Amino acid sequence: MMEGILHRTVSVNGINMHIAEKGDGPLVLLIHGFPELWYCWRHQILGLAARGYRAVAPDLRGYGDTDAPPSASSYTAFHIVGDLVALIDALGQDQVFVVGHDWGAVMAWYFCLFRPDRVKALVNLSVAFRPRHPSKKPVETMRALLGENYYICRFQEPGVAEADFARLGTSLVLKKFLTYRRPAPFILPEGGLSAAPDKQFTLPSWLSEEDINYYASKFEKTGFTGGLNYYRALDLNWELMAPWTGIQVKVPVMFIVGDLDLTYNTLGAKEYLHNGGFKKDVPFLQELVIMEGVGHFLNQERPDELTAHIYDFIQKGHGPVVLQIHGFLGLWYSWRHQIVGLAACGYRAVALDMRGYGDMDAPPSALSYTIFHILWDCNTLSRVN
Repeated sequence: MMEGILHRTVSVNGINMHIAEKGDGPLVLLIHGFPELWYCWRHQILGLAARGYRAVAPDLRGYGDTDAPPSASSYTAFHIVGDLVALIDALGQDQVFVVGHDWGAVMAWYFCLFRPDRVKALVNLSVAFRPRHPSKKPVETMRALLGENYYICRFQEPGVAEADFARLGTSLVLKKFLTYRRPAPFILPEGGLSAAPDKQFTLPSWLSEEDINYYASKFEKTGFTGGLNYYRALDLNWELMAPWTGIQVKVPVMFIVGDLDLTYNTLGAKEYLHNGGFKKDVPFLQELVIMEGVGHFLNQERPDELTAHIYDFIQKGHGPVVLQIHGFLGLWYSWRHQIVGLAACGYRAVALDMRGYGDMDAPPSALSYTIFHILWDCNTLSRVN
């Protein structure tokens, strides 16, 4: 399917996982969300492979051709990250670039908390990192702020959403989710998704009936329970994540969201992203991109632009850091050739202006230029980078 994309099954963490892959070079792991499959990355797989990367997109547990354990307790962040670490091991990789969307983004944040040593850099889409609140469970917080009909709240009771979706039919369910572009919280009508009057859809140019048919063929086989179990494990994740309260995400990060995305227009997301909260929790955030006129499924809606963003970020050099320290009458500029050359070899080249030089602060006293001051500066910079 699709210009040489290869498909196979890999045994990981006690389940069989289907993956789609193409290309040779540094590995980029693409993690999908709800209600999606590996297929939502079809454009990025081709685009990244053409740029010299090995793009790998699994069906997460509960989706598509990957095994689907029945219990929601089998869908915690530890299960999903465990699957992905095992997948990386099976593919013979020590470190990978990670790209996540929707629930894939949530799991990518957890991945970076649990195993930052396995992540070269992260590009996350749509769902920003949210630190664990020490005393408030997520579902009860959503109920209090957004009401019982907020879609995540309505998804909690096993079987209810499944019955609602069955009344509507798989294809219509997918069309309703994938074409949602209202910049506001997703509130379901009293009777569920099937009670909404709009049963006819004109699909946008980026989503074809063929695309819907592919998704539907898989969800008709598996049902939606696997995907819904991620929502049902939210409070369990909160309980299990207590040891990580207050921990920051410390890998290089690019975050991308559409300005019409429901996630960008819910629960203070804009203020968190733009007023310093996000940067505090994700201190190595390097780029924040707000795509104009784009909804939630941006990797499908603007595939070429999104692929270019991913490529531009990961090719900058997020490998091992090489710290370059100049001498007398020098500046960072004296390393300009090495910065370019080392980055081309896969390293992250960092050259500083030493204290007293260039754009660095210059304390007036010679007593502020001991080896202890200089080493502290360099050590602090290496930890930030």
